[in-house]
Amino acid sequence: MPLDIAHLRSWIGRREVLTDRVTDVPIAALSATLDRDDPQPQVGDALPPLWHWLYFLPLARQSAIGPDGHPRRGGFLPPVELPRRMWAGGRFAFHAPLRVGETITRTSTIADVTVKEGRTGPLCFVLVRHEVAGADRLALTEEHDIVYRDMPPADEPPPRPKPAPTDAVWRRDIVPDPVLLFRYSALTFNGHRIHYDRSYVTQEEGYPGLIVHGPLIATLLVDLLRRSTDKPLKSFKFRAVSPLFDIAPFAVCGQPGASGAVALWARNADGSLAMEAEAIVA
Repeated sequence: MPLDIAHLRSWIGRREVLTDRVTDVPIAALSATLDRDDPQPQVGDALPPLWHWLYFLPLARQSAIGPDGHPRRGGFLPPVELPRRMWAGGRFAFHAPLRVGETITRTSTIADVTVKEGRTGPLCFVLVRHEVAGADRLALTEEHDIVYRDMPPADEPPPRPKPAPTDAVWRRDIVPDPVLLFRYSALTFNGHRIHYDRSYVTQEEGYPGLIVHGPLIATLLVDLLRRSTDKPLKSFKFRAVSPLFDIAPFAVCGQPGASGAVALWARNADGSLAMEAEAIVA
């Protein structure tokens, strides 16, 4: 069925405003999940970059959940009738820290909806812009790229892998076992079955294993940066290149450059690029 692009683009400009409170338990839980030895969070402590994803969680009623574990199409996001939904990338500017104990607000806007013809059929890109504010200031801006696509034919050859850089200065090896993926899904209240339901992801969507969350990979890249330097993060952008699965370990890598720029990437067990990113530190 062809996509009704005019109908989908009528969602452009739609806004959603959510309010939450930066509580300490999700922070301590994500710290444990990332295998960090952080002290117990205290009121006034700064929230680490990207950990705002622990808040403003999707709270769809159980009866409103679709067959893939996501909320049914429509509502704030446009009702794109393509079965696969992926987090393709994002861009962030950090203006001020969010702090434990404060009330925070996220204003989200559908900035654009576009359709392109890909190698295996139509691709629909939805750009969502978020502004997250603390009690009296804008803390960060985020652009979130979502891509929807059709199921590929069963006999379609996989895309040619892109080699990952080999000149990492920083590296951390990650074993993405089902417990890690389940804990991150639970922390972000993410019901998408591709991350925890092996029979669904292999039989219904045709992947070889459970898929590592794009935001988790991005969080691990920024966590590598935090483990390697104490310079504050000013901006960050990432792009998903190929999926990672729980059937093999992967590595998050970094290479500091000039003028505060840091190249970051994730590479799979075969040395192929899974995610590329760039951070700017002060």
